[in-house]
Amino acid sequence: MSNNPFIQDLKSQFTTKSALMKLILINVGMFVLLYVLGVVLYLFKIPDGRIYGVFWMAVPADLNQLITKPWTLITYMFLHEKVWHIAFNMLILYFSGRIFTQFMSEKKLVATYLLGGWSGAFLFILFFNVFPVFRGILPISIALGASASVMAILVAAATYVPNFLVRLMFIGNVKLKYIALLYIVADVISIPKSNPGGHIAHLGGALFGFLMVMQLKKGRDLTAGFARFLDRLKKLFSSQQKMKVVYSKTGKTRSDYEYNAQKKANQQKIDAILDKISKSGYDSLTKEEKAILFEQSKK
Repeated sequence: MSNNPFIQDLKSQFTTKSALMKLILINVGMFVLLYVLGVVLYLFKIPDGRIYGVFWMAVPADLNQLITKPWTLITYMFLHEKVWHIAFNMLILYFSGRIFTQFMSEKKLVATYLLGGWSGAFLFILFFNVFPVFRGILPISIALGASASVMAILVAAATYVPNFLVRLMFIGNVKLKYIALLYIVADVISIPKSNPGGHIAHLGGALFGFLMVMQLKKGRDLTAGFARFLDRLKKLFSSQQKMKVVYSKTGKTRSDYEYNAQKKANQQKIDAILDKISKSGYDSLTKEEKAILFEQSKK
């Protein structure tokens, strides 16, 4: 492990951030890395070096290319080539991620980001290999950007609290479900016009976000298994010892019955708050109710 003060400071700054800010920082870091790579290759008289970075990190639609570059299924969802692309995606990620983590956990946010990105890549690859209209451009088609992952988070939040009110400049209060629906419709009608691969990937992410929350409302968490895998992966790279948590009250360990009863009571409080949001909007909550939601989002 490096003892360099600068590296240690960067590590400290990163580890203290929320999961949402970490995702944004990784995207920004990848963007900077791509440009630095372009400068380095330029110095060796290799023109437009960013193209090489995109080639090795964007996910290809051609299955023969994908087999030789499987890591692109991860790198593509953190990769942006243009300033406006990353700026727009990070703005929507921050906006939708803040709402998401008010009602669901940070672990679920990270799992939704990754699984939504993979769902977007899967739909992109599937469409380009199945539909005849894409066969002519299949060998040169690639996808990059966080848009599919961002759409998964936005649509998941809109499905979980569809009537959540968002104040938009020059427009006023708009329900979150209408914002998500507008993005989905825009992607569908834009497929024949430009960047069909990107719009298809967006829809793949949106579909995952919708299905994830619909299953969650039925008691089935599609992200649970993957979240546990991420926890185990994190422990492999962590030097911190796992702390043992004991649920206790007045110095005594609670029984399973008492713990489950308390858990059920807490869930009933959350359900009542979500029902209030659906009927009257987030601004109708009391400070205590907002605090309960905030504490729930950290679990």
